[in-house]
Order: sequence, then structure tokens, then C-alpha cells
Amino acid sequence: MPISKATKKFERNKLPDVIKRRKEVAKVKQRKQIDLKKKERKARDNAKADDLEDDAAKKPKSKAAKDDEAFGEMSMDQFFEGGFEVPKMSKKSSTKPKTGKRKRTPVEQDGSEGSDDEMAEAANGADDSATDSDSGDDADAHKEQLAGLAAKDPDFYKYLKENDAELLDFAEDADLAEIDALSASEDETTPRKKQKAAEVSDDESEPASSNEVSKQLIQKWKLSLEANHSLRAMREVVLAFRSAAHLNDEEGKKYRYSISDPDVYHQVLVTTLQLVPKVLQHHLPVKENAAGKIRVPTDSKKFRTLTPLLKSHTVSIQHLLENLSDASTMRMTLDSLATLLPYILSFKKVVREVIKTVSSVWADSANNEMTRLSAFLVMRRLVVISDASIREAVLKQAYQGLVKGARNTTVHTIQGINLMKNTASELWGLDPTVGYTTGFGFIRQLAIHLRTSITNKTKDSYKTVYNWQYIHSLDFWSRVVSAHCESLREAESGKPSPLRPLIYPVVQLTLGAMRLIPTAQYFPLRFQLVRALIRVSSATSTYIPLAPALIEVLNTAEMKKPPKPSTLKSLEFSTTIRATKAYLRTRVYQDGVGEQVAELLAEFFVLWAKNIALPELALPVIVMLKRWVKAMTKKSSGNRNAKISSIMALLIQKLEANSKWVEEKRAKVDFAPNNRAGVEGFLKDVDWEKTPLGAFVAGQRKAREQKNKMLEDARKTDDRKREEADKWEAKKGGKEFESEDEDVEMEVDDEDMLDLEDDSDDDEE
Repeated sequence: MPISKATKKFERNKLPDVIKRRKEVAKVKQRKQIDLKKKERKARDNAKADDLEDDAAKKPKSKAAKDDEAFGEMSMDQFFEGGFEVPKMSKKSSTKPKTGKRKRTPVEQDGSEGSDDEMAEAANGADDSATDSDSGDDADAHKEQLAGLAAKDPDFYKYLKENDAELLDFAEDADLAEIDALSASEDETTPRKKQKAAEVSDDESEPASSNEVSKQLIQKWKLSLEANHSLRAMREVVLAFRSAAHLNDEEGKKYRYSISDPDVYHQVLVTTLQLVPKVLQHHLPVKENAAGKIRVPTDSKKFRTLTPLLKSHTVSIQHLLENLSDASTMRMTLDSLATLLPYILSFKKVVREVIKTVSSVWADSANNEMTRLSAFLVMRRLVVISDASIREAVLKQAYQGLVKGARNTTVHTIQGINLMKNTASELWGLDPTVGYTTGFGFIRQLAIHLRTSITNKTKDSYKTVYNWQYIHSLDFWSRVVSAHCESLREAESGKPSPLRPLIYPVVQLTLGAMRLIPTAQYFPLRFQLVRALIRVSSATSTYIPLAPALIEVLNTAEMKKPPKPSTLKSLEFSTTIRATKAYLRTRVYQDGVGEQVAELLAEFFVLWAKNIALPELALPVIVMLKRWVKAMTKKSSGNRNAKISSIMALLIQKLEANSKWVEEKRAKVDFAPNNRAGVEGFLKDVDWEKTPLGAFVAGQRKAREQKNKMLEDARKTDDRKREEADKWEAKKGGKEFESEDEDVEMEVDDEDMLDLEDDSDDDEE
């Protein structure tokens, strides 16, 4: 809808003044409302109870809490003309009713009535402080005005959201500031009933005398929380936790409590994180059904009273997560946050900030595996119990965290990246409908990058595709469709997964990226993508023609020309997407590429080892492999690589044996080729490991697992020895920094020259 000229003129000439005036009016209105409520409270406390005989005079006295809305619309003069009679007697006479009259019910009871009375007392204390927090009526009116503005004039509302978000956030900021009013009212409230000095609760007197948190005070709070589930003690603990979370900030000085002892700091964290969720569960029980739907009494008065406290506590947890480094404390904080999620679902703005913080913890490679799994569990619970908008926000933050964390891929970080891909792929299956919409948008972005690289044939256009972030993204989407579009799972459920339409774009994107630059330098990248497509084909029973892409590698000049002698170590294909120029035309690289081609061809054909059409599928590949082996074994050939030739000859033998076995089995069938059910049920009861090719592949997998385990153990041993050497150098006082620099340079020269070049490419992107 185009914006009219009058609207543009209004935005240019009058909008700033209107916004400024609205802010001033809202602030003045709120200030007047607070003053009015304070005067109302004073008038109610000083009113003479003896003269309130008729109903008109009793009504404002007995139903003051119910008439807050009517009082909010009255002026000050109208308020005092409505039935109050200001007494002119002394304070002493005003506090004692005349003989024979009905005594007023005391506002507060003794503290010896048990946990139920203490809970009621905490609620009464919240009601007493409601006169200050009743300014939230203006915030509610402000929200209603903004909602009406969004409905009547969406263009103007969008303009305000983009250019003056402070006005829109005014009501929420007022709610977050309400926690200060609650803590202030705690200091102002004094018992109206006369009590002896020995009967005064230490919980009331100690915070007023000192702001320093002590171990005795924490034990008192802890006892009150565990025994009585005290809301008052929970509020004090939350305020102390807020001070602990902002301990190293300049803002921490302005909070109510101060903490200087490390042991006290630890006890405050542990007490708050462990007991606050239990107290909330006692007063506001969360009911969850088998489907994961939750029910929280958000419409209760107690929840509305605790709303500012919940927001403040959640923001404190979020701030603490951003500054924590200890793994155990971070896990405890995340576990506590997971139990608080049902209570904060209605606070959309706070929840979105929590999602950002938790996803950053999950994607940070500096955190250990258990901490990242705890962060993932928080994200997963949010997806299970929240609505579609929050689920979409979680999925987007998870994908962004994955892409950001996959920027630098080395031997030491590949396990963490695989952990992120496996856990994030699970989130997409919790709500496949939302998962499809978000996944389609991200896959479309990858397709746009690939199309731009193909159409704009510049020198560096390929770098937007040939980098670790793009490759890990394609691999991630292959894991998503493989995990949630399995043929067996769909057969059990009786309906296809909503994510199944993503298979085609993912496969086409991967094939296009594979053939973007078909040079020998990017053979490792091709092998990475082929593995991703084999995963998709295996899980979804989708045929993907991968044999031509692998045969093409064997027919390149890299594999036909004689290699150069080299002393380089074997290339790590699992953590490499581009081979350096030093590896090209060397025996080490040629052997590694040949082994990868043989392995991937075997993995591809074993998917169809029981298929009735395997002989026809394998025949062209067998013919081309025989020609290649014959060419390599000729005496006239300059490249007589016996190792690769023997590997290919063994693969040819297994393919022929499996084809012959399938031909023998299908010679005994009694159905025609057009019988779809018979074709799909052919050899369905036979395990793939019992086929000739399957037995060969199972043995090869086991051998590779043993080899990888030995390499991993050797790598860990080297890392441990290096750490011990560094510690010894540090104790000795030697040149610690020089030795570290030498280690890094050696590692880069031997393994990660490509990684540094890829990082520079990503920076340019």
C-alpha cells in the first residue's frame, strides 16, 4: 500500500513533536497517578472508622481495591468529595474505636500461623505495595492505545517501530521497573499491630540495617524457602541474585544488596538457581500433558504480582550466562532456566533475548560438550512448549549459531560442529510445519548464492560457495531431511513428512555446488558433498546419481599423469575442502583420492545391493573401472600405481559378485517388472550385510573405525604431551610465548594452510 503525500508531510513536519508530546503526557500522567494513589492510601489510613455508618461512606473504605479503575479516572477534587470525612481528632483517639462499635479486622496477623498464613501475608504485602505499582494501569492503557494504532494505521505504527522504538517499549520498561517499587515497599512496610521487640522478625529488620549479604542471611532465606515456600524470602533472594549477576558491572553498585565474599556469592547463586523454581512450582504449579502442552495460571492475581519479579530474575540469568566461564555453574544456570521457561512464555521480548543468549552458549566452541547439550535442552524445551512464533525464533537462532560456529573447521573443532548439526537437526522435527517454512527460506538463500556464483563469472565469485560455512550448511540440511524423512518412519506413520519436499532442492543444490569448479584442488570438497548425498539417499530411499561424479575424478589428469615424489603426510579429507598446491601431482594425494573414490563408490552401491535392478545399475561403472585399471597397468603408461589399481580391481570383483547374486535371486521370481509391490519387496527380508558387496563394505567400515580410533588416541596423546611441555616451560620460566608460536606455525604449515586461506575468503565475503 503506497504512503500518501499527507502522511509523508505529517512524518516530516509534525511527527517528532507528536512523539515528544505523547512521551511527556504519558510520563506526567503516570506521575500524577502515583501521587493520587499515595494520597488515597494516606486518606484511607487516617479515615475515622466511627463515623462510617451509612453504606455510601462504607463502600470506598471496604472496596478500595475493587474501585482502582474508577479512582484512576477521577480527579483529585472529585476523589476527596466522594464520601471521605477527614477526622479532626488526635492520632491517639483516631486509632481506637468507640466502645460498642464493631472492631476493624487487623490488616496483618501474627507470624506464628504457619506457612499458609505467611503466604497470605506475602500476598497482603504485595497488595499494600500495589498503590505504587498501580501505575501499571497507565502502562496497560498505553499498550491498548498502541494496539489500536497498529490496527487503524499500520504504516504509522511501522514507522514508529523503526524510528522510535522507545515509545513502543514504554509499557514494558515500566513493568521491568516495577521490581524496584516492590523492593522499596519492603523497606517501607511496618507492622500495624503492636508487637514486642523480641517478636519482630529478623527478616524485616536485617536488610534495612545492612545491605551486605552474609552467610547467616542466606541460611535464613534458604530455611524460609525450603520450609515455608515464602514469597517474601524468594523476592529477597532474587534481588540478591541480581546483584550477584551484575557484580562486575558498574550497574551493580546501584542495586539493593552488595556481595564481597566469594563463598557468599557462590551460595547466593546455588540457593537462587535451585530453590526459586521450587517455590514457583509450589505457588504456581505448571501442568503439562503428554503432548508437551503446558498450562500456567497466568490469569491469577499471584502471577500478576510476581510478573516483575519473574522478568527481573530472567534478565539476571541471561546476564549471568553472558559472563560465566565455569562449566558446572553454567550448566546449573541453564537447568534452572529450563524450569522457568513455562512462566516467562508470555514475555515475548524477554524470551527472544534468552534465545539469543542460550544459542550463543550452544554454538560456542570454547564450552565443553555437556554445557552445550544443556543449552540445547533449553532450546528444545522452548520449541516443545511455545507457540509458532517462538519456535521459528529458536530455529533461526540455532541455524545462525551453527553457521557462525562452523566458520573455522579443524581436527579439534570438527566434533563440536557435528554435535551442533546433529542436535539442531532434531529441532526441525519437533514441529515439521514451522521447520519446513524456515528451512525453505534458508535453502533458498543458499540457492541464491550458488546462482550468483554461476552467473557472475568473476575471479572470486566462487568463494561465496566454496567455504566451510556453505559446505556445513548443505551437510546440515542433508542431516535434517535424513533424520525426519526416513522411509521406515513414514511407513509406520502412514503419511509423508512435511519436510520431504526439501529433499529435491537440497540434492540439486549439492550437485550444483559439487560441479561448480571441477578441478583437482577441490576433490576433498566433492567428497564431503558426496557423503552428504549418500546419507540422504540411504535414509529416504531416493536414488541420486553419484557414480558419474566419482568416475569423473578418476579420469582427470591428476589421476592419470605420473606423480611427483613428496614427503608430505597424508591429507585429512574429513577436515579439508581444498588441497594446497603442494599436494597436487604427488603420490600421497593420488593415493588418498583413489582410496576416497573406491570407498564412496562402495558406499553408494551398497545402498542398492538388494535392489532388483543392481546388475543394470552397476554395469556401466564396472566397464569404466575396468578400462581405467587396464590403462593404469599398461607398461606404456607413465603412472603405474599398483596400490590404487588393486583397490579398484577388488571393488570391481565385489560389484560383479553382487550383480551375479542378484541375477540368481531374481531368476526365481514369478512377477513381472511392472508389478510395483513385487519389485519393492524383492529381497526385503535379507540383511544388507549378507550380500557380497555388503559384507565387503562392513569389513571396510570396521577397519576404518579402528584406524580412526588409533589416530584419535595418538592425537590426544600429542596434545597432552604438548600441554605438559607448556606447563613445564611455564614453571621453568623459559620462553613460553616463543614455544607456543613455534607450535602454531608448525601446525599451520602441516595441516591448516587451507583453513587460513578459507578464513580470509570468508572475511572478504
